Amino acid sequence: MPHPTRRLVLAGLAAGLAAPAFAQGDPWAGAVEAARGLGQLHSLLIAQGGEVRVAEAFRGPGLEAPANVKSVSKSIVALVLGGAIDRGVVPGVGATLGEVAPGIIPEGADRRVSGITLENLVTLRAGLERTSGPSYGEWVSSGNWVANQLSRPFVAEPGGRMLYSTGSFHVLGAALAEASGESLLSMTRDWLGEPLGIEVAPWTRDPQGYYLGGNEMALTPRAMLRIGEMVRQGGAWEGEQVLSRDWIEASLRPVTRSPFSGLDYGYGWFLGRAPRGTVALARGYGGQVIAVAPEMGITAVITSDPTQPARSEGYFGDLLRLLDREVLARA
Repeated sequence: MPHPTRRLVLAGLAAGLAAPAFAQGDPWAGAVEAARGLGQLHSLLIAQGGEVRVAEAFRGPGLEAPANVKSVSKSIVALVLGGAIDRGVVPGVGATLGEVAPGIIPEGADRRVSGITLENLVTLRAGLERTSGPSYGEWVSSGNWVANQLSRPFVAEPGGRMLYSTGSFHVLGAALAEASGESLLSMTRDWLGEPLGIEVAPWTRDPQGYYLGGNEMALTPRAMLRIGEMVRQGGAWEGEQVLSRDWIEASLRPVTRSPFSGLDYGYGWFLGRAPRGTVALARGYGGQVIAVAPEMGITAVITSDPTQPARSEGYFGDLLRLLDREVLARA
């Protein structure tokens, strides 16, 4: 059996050999029924060619209420980085912490910290010991989340292997706040929320007042769909360019690979293969997902119980199979 986390890579083969027959009269009925059968899943939205085909809330707060999107927040922060580059707030992904936000570097930090680039952070290759997983509680209990992350030992060279760490995205968000003179909330509202017509509520802040980069944002499922649709359209929404096409294309280009899922990773997005082209995934704890397949014209959003795990060998594997067999196979 292929590992569940590789199913998006094998989607074309799986769809060609074993896709279930379309439900009579409704090609999306199978997706709805499959989603309904997953007790952890709250809502499913699917858009094809810009038209909403499925909008169902099976349980949970519904389609209009904010959901904790967990680490989908990382993909949102990556989009904010694109907005900062588009506006000249930072010169590009090659800019270093020492250049754009020297004030957040703690005294006594390893000299390599100042040379960590924005690209290192947005691709989770800063090289510093992780603050996700078993270290997360200790990290958020500290008195200074940015300093705590930047004072941790290097376990890889910057730009080396992928180290999944919410602390890296928190540092990125803090660096953008320092460079812009605005909060991460303000940037997200101004550069994404306003042009997309979505509400972005305040979320968790650290002891220094920086909004948590990489976790705990709250968005409605419909807002998540608009974000995914903007990405699918190369940064455009309703005829206006929200983010540059160059940034979206760069974001969906593989840079590294997750040692946990086996999926490629770009600028804040996990990347797999569909029957035709790339599938980009924003993924959050518990099974929060924005899936974008630009070449297939598909965007899908899934929200789930944020208190339950979604491991690759369990519920997250179920979600990948749902996307493979009942969503991407229909395009």
